Amino acid sequence: MRRLASLALILALAACADGGRELRQPFEPLGDFRLGHAVVTATNLQKGPVSRDASKEEWIAAVDAALEERFRRYEGDQLYHLGVSVEGYVLAQPGIPLVLSPKSVLIVRVSVLRDGEYEDVAEARLHPEAKEINVLEAPSADTLVGSGVTQTKQEQMTALSRNAALLIETWMRRQARAEGWFGGLDAVEPAAAGRGEEVAQAAE
Repeated sequence: MRRLASLALILALAACADGGRELRQPFEPLGDFRLGHAVVTATNLQKGPVSRDASKEEWIAAVDAALEERFRRYEGDQLYHLGVSVEGYVLAQPGIPLVLSPKSVLIVRVSVLRDGEYEDVAEARLHPEAKEINVLEAPSADTLVGSGVTQTKQEQMTALSRNAALLIETWMRRQARAEGWFGGLDAVEPAAAGRGEEVAQAAE
């Protein structure tokens, strides 16, 4: 629960990415990346304070749909698999005083694995430990007074899941430039790399 509480600082610092709006923009190649499997789990799911209820099954469905929507667009020559664990969430609810500016948040952990013959998951994974990403709702007319007032639970979950997928992609592009993922710097177009960069850095 301490991780959920720490998001208060992030909320004060970060400019929020909007994964749904960004999907409507032209996208750049992601090197040799092509999505094999996206596996979403919620074994360790925790609900934060003053939150609407959402089941593990609902979160798995929402995050899986967002990953498929974003990453099936890429048609590289190498299969990669995404493993995403939904760790915690807050879904702002109606009835909270507006002065508190209730916000919705989501915490996920992600692993990227290269397809092929490997002894175990650790060998296939491109990085030694799962990456934790903190996701915020994007500012808009709907969230100005609190998304719990203006959005249904499903709308909140969809928006957060799309933002999660965008931040995962932003991190993957950064890794491509820094660590040579997906064919390296020359194979990854820079134009889309900065989308969500500020909030991704603030969330680390």
